[in-house]
Amino acid sequence: MKLTFYGGAGNVTGANYLLESGGHKIVVDCGMEQGSRFAERSNFESFAYNPAEVSAIFVTHAHIDHIGRIPKFWRDGFRGQIYSSRPTKDFADLLLLDTEHIMEKEAEHHGKTPLFTAYEIHEAMKLWHGLEYHKPITIGPFTVELYDAGHILGSVVYKISAEGKTIAFSGDLGNFPAPIIMPTEPLPDVNYCVIESTYGDRVHENVTTREAELEKAITDIEARKGVLLIPAFAMERTQDLLYHLNDIIEKKHVPRIPVYVDSPLAIKLTVVYKKYEDYFNKEAHGLVESGDDILNFPGLHLTLSTEQSKEINDVPPPKVIIAGSGMSHGGRILHHELRYLPDPNNILLFVGYQGSGSLGRSILDGAEHVTIFGEDVPVRCERRSLSGYSAHADQPHLLSWLAPRKTTLKKVFVVQGEPPASAALADHIRKDLGVEAIVPTTNQTVEL
Repeated sequence: MKLTFYGGAGNVTGANYLLESGGHKIVVDCGMEQGSRFAERSNFESFAYNPAEVSAIFVTHAHIDHIGRIPKFWRDGFRGQIYSSRPTKDFADLLLLDTEHIMEKEAEHHGKTPLFTAYEIHEAMKLWHGLEYHKPITIGPFTVELYDAGHILGSVVYKISAEGKTIAFSGDLGNFPAPIIMPTEPLPDVNYCVIESTYGDRVHENVTTREAELEKAITDIEARKGVLLIPAFAMERTQDLLYHLNDIIEKKHVPRIPVYVDSPLAIKLTVVYKKYEDYFNKEAHGLVESGDDILNFPGLHLTLSTEQSKEINDVPPPKVIIAGSGMSHGGRILHHELRYLPDPNNILLFVGYQGSGSLGRSILDGAEHVTIFGEDVPVRCERRSLSGYSAHADQPHLLSWLAPRKTTLKKVFVVQGEPPASAALADHIRKDLGVEAIVPTTNQTVEL
């Protein structure tokens, strides 16, 4: 069995792994690289292998850095089958269409051809099948079983067996305990593991403090009569925030001020969440059963149209605005940042990973001026960051996930991290667990 790392090696984004056995080929994830621009130039390059020879794609979860090049994969000849959990399939359709819309505008601005169109998305979705956890399927020589990764709703760890060998693909692992979703399942008994390392060199703040910190931010913004601006990923992060806001507002822990979710995509994804309440964790499911609409509360405003978004400006502070995108790549958050970053009474609250080269990372790292829509914008607002809201496991969680299998693991491949994070995690795997660990390079092939 051969494994080749065509994406996600030495980089947080762009996951794409090819497994070969007995002349059969399958792929785990087919993601888009993301960074300083929404669609990096590398996404437009041809695949280093022939998509027409691939029997199946197994998708770990619906984030664009794991699914974003699937329509291009179809355009370049893929006609196999696509598999994921059922929620991931529904989320992917919405997220890919939203991405196509953003890229179309970006391509038009730069005079380029879009990476893919709605037609390729539609054709790829015809090949997509939803699977259940713990119900193995067989594709050629490969037997594939799904485990819950606890990262976002429907996220998967894959256990793949062939030739008497077993390998796990972590996808992205969750930060436990997570609101709403089930916790990460233990690593199954495998010989090899491909593990993410987004936070491979860091330890999150105590997740139990995140609700208290959110409360403090709202209380502070009410006292200042300012704006609390939260760039949030439409998938999972926005729903987590709504879950906690529902709790603290209904319990009257904070003053009641208007909260705006200014993201049509987040609003549509929240509808899908409600379709899959059977995937919720025990606490969230219990609240739903008791009649609590856990993603809704008094004072919440969902702004779907552009006109509704503009009307937020007319509402006097204090107010809370949650908008995408999470790293300020594009979307409505940019309009709000243009307006509110210069005011020292405002707070910009980061609740997710800010990729290297992104506008969000520049602001988080202390930039005094940024460029938005060609305008120079001074950053005078207060900046805060809550890593406890990260949907990614930190270094201790990653190591504890691997630890129970340290006697059966032959080798661990550390991917999906910036080089220092991947190197740090690999070093700890070798020293703390006594397991061989390597950080692969792009296009590297290994024999299992």
